[in-house]
Amino acid sequence: MDDEMDNILKQLKEQDPELFLQVEKIIPFHGYLSTGALIGLQMLNMSKRLLDVKEGERIYATAETYNCVPDPFQILEGATTGNKGLKVNDYGKMAVTVNKRGAPGEKTMPAVRIYLDPEKTKAYPKLYAWYMNTEKVPHEVVVPIVLEAGESIYSYSFTEIEVPIKKRKQVKLCDKCGESFVWYEGEALCEACRHEQ
Repeated sequence: MDDEMDNILKQLKEQDPELFLQVEKIIPFHGYLSTGALIGLQMLNMSKRLLDVKEGERIYATAETYNCVPDPFQILEGATTGNKGLKVNDYGKMAVTVNKRGAPGEKTMPAVRIYLDPEKTKAYPKLYAWYMNTEKVPHEVVVPIVLEAGESIYSYSFTEIEVPIKKRKQVKLCDKCGESFVWYEGEALCEACRHEQ
């Protein structure tokens, strides 16, 4: 199977050197080229084109699955949970909503939501079987199909997202456990202790 993936990558390098360079960065981060990571990469590239993201411009992503899709956003765009560039709402969907940084004072930002469209994947039976989990289809079979299909297997819609208001934070000691936590609204207990009640 490794030989098959090596051949796929070799072919990609010849056919699309720019995409290959992106894939080459994702593999060590993700561990291998999974179908989901490639789908995430295609969604990333689509979102940047659709939102006209310029070189060096920061993006924010909300992925709707923890599985594979968010990885390209982390490794190629530096959008992580730690820098608040990546949020994951684990709905188990192959979908992501992407927006650029808002200008000071803006209340909403244009965004695009992209998802792997099950209707469109029907044109590729093995991809559809993999996506709907009706058949065990290895990545070595599905990855070339996703590469061939390109953007034709996705649907997207433009939307607006609310720019979050940055709250003033303070650090406080929890009245119950005594550990420090980031305090915003006057709560006496940290989040963990509030959930224990």
